[in-house]
Amino acid sequence: MTLLQLVKGTKHYGSKILFETATFSINEGEHVAVIGPNGAGKTTLFKILVNKESLDSGQIVKTNGLRIGYLEQESDWGHLDQTPEDYFSSRTHTSIIESWPIWEVKQWGHRLGLTESMFQKPFREFSGGFRMRFKLLDLISQDPHLMLLDEPTNFLDLETLLVLETFLCEFKGAFLLISHDREFLSRVADHTLEVEGGDIQKFPGTIDDYFEAKEQLRINLEKQQANLDAKRKHLEEFVERFKAKASKAKQAQSRVKQLEKMESIHIKPLPLRAQISIPAPSPTGKEILDFTQGKIGYSPINPLIHQAHLNMKRGDHIGVVGINGAGKSTLLKTLSGKLSPLQGQLNYGYQVSLSYYAQHSADQLQSEHSVLEALIHGAHPSVTQQEVLNLAGSLLFSNEAIHKKIRILSGGEKSRVALGQVLLKKSPLLLLDEPTNHLDFDTVEALTQALKDFEGSLVVVSHDRSFIRRVADKILEIRDGRLQFYPGTYDEYVWSLEKGVLAEIHSTPTAQSKSFHGHGNAASASSLTSLTNTTSSSTPVDKSENNYKERKRIESERKKMEKESIRLETEIQQLTEKQIQWNEKLISATREEILKLTEELTQISAELLKKEEAYFDILDRLEKS
Repeated sequence: MTLLQLVKGTKHYGSKILFETATFSINEGEHVAVIGPNGAGKTTLFKILVNKESLDSGQIVKTNGLRIGYLEQESDWGHLDQTPEDYFSSRTHTSIIESWPIWEVKQWGHRLGLTESMFQKPFREFSGGFRMRFKLLDLISQDPHLMLLDEPTNFLDLETLLVLETFLCEFKGAFLLISHDREFLSRVADHTLEVEGGDIQKFPGTIDDYFEAKEQLRINLEKQQANLDAKRKHLEEFVERFKAKASKAKQAQSRVKQLEKMESIHIKPLPLRAQISIPAPSPTGKEILDFTQGKIGYSPINPLIHQAHLNMKRGDHIGVVGINGAGKSTLLKTLSGKLSPLQGQLNYGYQVSLSYYAQHSADQLQSEHSVLEALIHGAHPSVTQQEVLNLAGSLLFSNEAIHKKIRILSGGEKSRVALGQVLLKKSPLLLLDEPTNHLDFDTVEALTQALKDFEGSLVVVSHDRSFIRRVADKILEIRDGRLQFYPGTYDEYVWSLEKGVLAEIHSTPTAQSKSFHGHGNAASASSLTSLTNTTSSSTPVDKSENNYKERKRIESERKKMEKESIRLETEIQQLTEKQIQWNEKLISATREEILKLTEELTQISAELLKKEEAYFDILDRLEKS
């Protein structure tokens, strides 16, 4: 059953088109990953679906009685002094929404790592990660038919992420999920909704299927373009050879005009991909930092980390893991010098300078700076303006975008600027706290590769499994107030969490879930080869002897070539008409149809090129005969 439809929806922001005459539907039980570049309109689409914003044109059709739960990317509790117990208890008695009783709420809260005692504390006392857990709990307990989740994984620790992943996999309803975490999406979603380039397209299959289809589309388009280029070159050479003979030149010119008509068909280009190049860091000694006998936190009586020892060598790439509240961000803040250790000595190595990217670094940008000014302001003095421009372009700020004021940028764009400032400092030590939050797929992939290749040292906190797996070569775990390196790989660490956390989940009754977790051308080519061999192997004949027989042989051969040329011309005309029809279909095709059509066009173009080569070869030989 169809739950919701967007029919010919259009939305503009000034001169920018987010999407135009876009149509898609969401059916019962579908788990849909929503992807697209930052600023493409994903969050705006969600707001339109819940009536927080309106379409410029088009309509939204919803099934009767549809309950939609919406988790916004940036929102907070209205009354931070209220306790979760009071909030959920009072909400249960309202008639506005259907929700679970408090005992069921707490049961699911336990699965999200929310203990009974937490329900008695005011929201104000919780970190951003724990507030996000309560938001998820609030959404789940509304018993929605369709959930809209805008970046729910931001600020979640890995344990909570695994719990959320299990819930979404088992959720019987439908959901639309915006996230930059490819691994997370590949596990929970069975459809992909692409918001990109003024259009919205829905693809069946996982996010991996989607990217495979996009890659195949790119390959097919490149093959088709190569065939068209080869065909153009061949035709131009033919025109040059026969430009003195009007009849034949006219035939070739007709083909060129058809080719130009095909090339005018617009096929949407694949999106611009970020490629980040981090300036080489300043040289240092072998030792980067040493922290001994440390205590970290905000209260000497109750430190977050009471046993901290960390020795870091040049080139170490350390991934910091642990539950929310364990002290990951506090550790980075201490290592950066923003927070003094409660106890212990923190020493940096010879010529070690550092750059620190915090979760809210984007908030520190000066609103009246342009993108370019902000990047120059944060860059090392030795960094040239061209290097700044190169990095701006790699972060998808180019042309007029570099002159945009910070105050008008989206959250994701501001995050890219703040990240760019850090990367331009040429610091040999980078401290990055959730650097992938609010970044789109391509930028996360580019950042991953750049940090993997980074010659300096790195300490990074992130919930993105694929990112940490590829960037970090050491795993530093914070557990029970202790700082210690995990003895195995990151995959082994994740496996151990899954084994412990998910085993506990499956031992608890679920409030709402279910257990699931072309050969025809060969003959023509052969006959043409035979004709070629016959012609090339013929030897001059004495005109005084067998003159009549020779003329008959030449005439017979010429008739064969003329007959072959007529056959080829007919086939070329048929293929050309088919090519034009297929290109016309591309104008209104969906992305799925484009994949099939471009593959067929590639085959048609290749066959057409062979036929035309054979045709013009025969015309050439007829001219010489």
